[in-house]
Amino acid sequence: MYIGQVAKDILKWPRPSSPPVVRLEKRVIAEYGMPSTHAMAATAIASTLLISTVDRYQYPFVLGLMMAVVFSTLVCLSRLYTGMHTVLDVLGGVLMTVLLIILTYPAWTFIDCLDSTSPLFPVCVLVVPFFLCYNYPVSDYYSPTRADTTTILAAGAGVTIGCWINHFFQLVSKPSESLPVIQNIPPLTTDMLVLGLTKFTVGIVLILLVRQLVQNLSLQVLYSWFKVVTRNKEARRRLEIEVPYKFVTYTSVGICATTFVPMLHRFLGLL
Repeated sequence: MYIGQVAKDILKWPRPSSPPVVRLEKRVIAEYGMPSTHAMAATAIASTLLISTVDRYQYPFVLGLMMAVVFSTLVCLSRLYTGMHTVLDVLGGVLMTVLLIILTYPAWTFIDCLDSTSPLFPVCVLVVPFFLCYNYPVSDYYSPTRADTTTILAAGAGVTIGCWINHFFQLVSKPSESLPVIQNIPPLTTDMLVLGLTKFTVGIVLILLVRQLVQNLSLQVLYSWFKVVTRNKEARRRLEIEVPYKFVTYTSVGICATTFVPMLHRFLGLL
C-alpha cells in the first residue's frame, strides 16, 4: 500500500476525466490515479490468503484460486464503475502486487520467525513505518493520500506488534501438533454464526472506544505541544500533527484488535 500510494504522488497520473466519466466517490478526487491501490489491496489479500492457507486447510485449490480471482476482479471492476481509475491504473496495480508477492515470498517465513522471537522486532515495526509516513512525498496541494497511508501503515504495525505480544508473552496457546497442521474447514452452523457475530460485536465496540479515546488524547497532546487552537480543524492536516496522531491512533487499534479483543473474548467465555 505504501509503494502504491507513493507511486501515485511520484507519477502524478490524473484520474479519468469527468465528463465523460461519472465519479461516484468525491473524497479522493484530489488523489492521483496510477496505480489503483484498491486493485493492489484486493490482489494482495486474495492471493496471500490463498498461498498461506493451501497447506493448512483441506479444500480444492482450483476453487480457492477461482474465489481469489473473482474477489480481485470484482474490486478492480468496481474502481472502473465508480469512475476512479482507468483500465491501465487497475492493471498496473495488479501487476505491481504480483511482482511484490514474488519478491517477498521467500522472506515470509523469516519475517514470521522474527515476529514471534525477536525482542527488537516491535521497535523496527514502529520506527520504520513512522519514518516512511513522516517523509511521505510532498504534494503540490493537500490530498488525503498521506493520511490514508499513515492509517494503513499504523494499523499494520499495530497488528504486527499485537501478534508479537501474543507470542512473546505466551498469550496464545501453542499447537499440540507440529506445523503444518492440515485441517478440515468446519461447516457453518447456526451456533457458530451467532458466536461469530457476538465476538465481532464485542470486538468492534472495544476497538471503536479505543480509537476514539486515543485519537482525542493524542490530538490534545499535539495541540498543546504545538500551541494550536483546539477548534482549528485545518491544524489536523499539518504534517507534525496529522502523521503522529493517526499513527498513534491506528497502531493502538491494531494492538487492541489482536491482543485485547481476544483477551476480552476469553474473559467473557467466547473462546
